Amino acid sequence: MAITVTPLPYGLRDVKITPYATATTLGTGVDLPNARTFSFTEAEDFEELRGDDKVVTVVGKGPGVEWELEAGGISFEAVKTMYGGTITETGTTPNQKKTWAKKATDVRPFFKVEGQAISDSGGDVHCVLDRCRATGDLEGEFGDGQFWLTGAKGAALPSALAGRTDVVYEFVQNETATAIV
Repeated sequence: MAITVTPLPYGLRDVKITPYATATTLGTGVDLPNARTFSFTEAEDFEELRGDDKVVTVVGKGPGVEWELEAGGISFEAVKTMYGGTITETGTTPNQKKTWAKKATDVRPFFKVEGQAISDSGGDVHCVLDRCRATGDLEGEFGDGQFWLTGAKGAALPSALAGRTDVVYEFVQNETATAIV
């Protein structure tokens, strides 16, 4: 039976990012806490075929997706998933220390992003970007009397996951709200 309700999603409920363990398999997901925005734009470059002093046709070079995330604070695990680097933990209570470090030779890894918006019908809508890479700046600011907000920007490429090859992005409507796993 088909879902007949047109979803009216509101509010960003959850965002998770999952690193690629290998070129075609995913690792363990990381929650993006206090997610404020998950935005995306499909863009496609087109080329014109001109002849006889007019445009005869246009052809697309394939869709691409640009994305942007913003959250209130961000875990070291989430930063590592998006920007690479290493996390080390040392010490014992009450002198524990956790450090995220990035070397000049560290490459930004691929990861999956999935965002969930709750629908007014009791269901939800998920946006899934399978093969993302941060291509912009990692932004963060400490300010007097302000929350620490962080942001990241990047691009999504066609999926390399089994059964999803060549999928650039997808939206999933669930009749009943389904958590991101």
